[in-house]
Amino acid sequence: MINITKYPESNIWEGLLERPALEKKNLRATVQDIFLKVKNEGDAALKDLSFKFDKVQINNILVSEAEINFAIGQVSNELKTAILQAKENIFRFHLAQKAEINEIETTEGVVCWRESRAIENVGLYIPGGTAPLFSTVLMLAVPAKIADCKEIILCTPPQKDGSINPAILYTAQLCGITKIYKVGGAQAVAAFTFGTETILKVDKIFGPGNQYVTQAKQLAMEYNVAIDLPAGPSEVLVIADKTANPQFCAADLLSQAEHGIDSQVIFIATDEFIFNDTLKEIEKQLAELPRNEIAKIAIENSQFILMKSIDEAIEMSNTYAPEHLILSVDKPRNYISRIRNAGSIFLGNYTPESAGDYASGTNHTLPTNGFARNYSGVSLDSFVKKITVQEISKKGIQNIGKTIELMAAAEGLDAHKNAVSLRLKFLDNEI
Repeated sequence: MINITKYPESNIWEGLLERPALEKKNLRATVQDIFLKVKNEGDAALKDLSFKFDKVQINNILVSEAEINFAIGQVSNELKTAILQAKENIFRFHLAQKAEINEIETTEGVVCWRESRAIENVGLYIPGGTAPLFSTVLMLAVPAKIADCKEIILCTPPQKDGSINPAILYTAQLCGITKIYKVGGAQAVAAFTFGTETILKVDKIFGPGNQYVTQAKQLAMEYNVAIDLPAGPSEVLVIADKTANPQFCAADLLSQAEHGIDSQVIFIATDEFIFNDTLKEIEKQLAELPRNEIAKIAIENSQFILMKSIDEAIEMSNTYAPEHLILSVDKPRNYISRIRNAGSIFLGNYTPESAGDYASGTNHTLPTNGFARNYSGVSLDSFVKKITVQEISKKGIQNIGKTIELMAAAEGLDAHKNAVSLRLKFLDNEI
């Protein structure tokens, strides 16, 4: 049954927009056990866990060059061309994020700036399962390469025959990644966290996954390994006015619903005809989807809301903080400045969320579950650290020395004060 609400008062928005609760019973304990096993047993644990959870017997964790070459031949030329075009667009967008060094003289003789350094070792997790996300390889590997990370390794779960989806292997080698491992789930994150005989310990872990992978990434932080962002089930919020196309709106909602039964879609319309026609289109298109059983359950966990104005709809969206926000409204650029919380925004009737997922150039690794309030999506900055630099001349230390001395003394840190006082005294004696 589709959940329909008309003209809700603001005091019930939060409850109306509540996300589906994930079953977390024993989740952390299960993942902790996996971590402990991988830490103690290394590669042997990874093979045991692949058999236990994926029912796959793995002999060699590392994907061989022969397997990669075979996979390349399995991918159609048409798909190769599409992947290459997407890669070029993603490369162009992320390359433009490189920042120039900008030296600032904060006081005469005091110069400060920031420089970027790549995170040396990064691990990319690529989900397999019912939808092998080779597009995520592009989204993570391309900016990692631009950042010039020293080691970029990739883990992805094997298929039932022990192989990796050919499109994932083709895309990985296209991006220059050759260290690919047949490991999925929380055990892959544990391998990134501790390292094994085969898999390198990394400094930061990237990539989406199910609730076990998400829990594992959170646990990895307790072992001083960074992660890209908290990630959960995929979600989209569509705002539609009388200029929207119901067929397009329905298609956009279903494109997220087919990700998984725990995905959520929110549809907010300000026109009752568009609202009703979109509901009819969902029923029509849903029947034709190969993954309609998955999408149907997700739709039942979603909300369809009729509002009085675009202003109210945007405020409701800001309350929800969606991963993807589609503005199917007249003159959508007029509303951008009022959107405070969203992972990525899609403007107008001809900008489907699918474009951002695959080929427009923006990154599809985005904050979900309300984390768009305080996290950005993955970008080039996700793969670098910013190091501040300062250089102070004789004149500079004389200009700010007294300020430092006074502040250090007020905090009772005499050694801090002395580090400046000695220099000032030396310069006084030099004159």
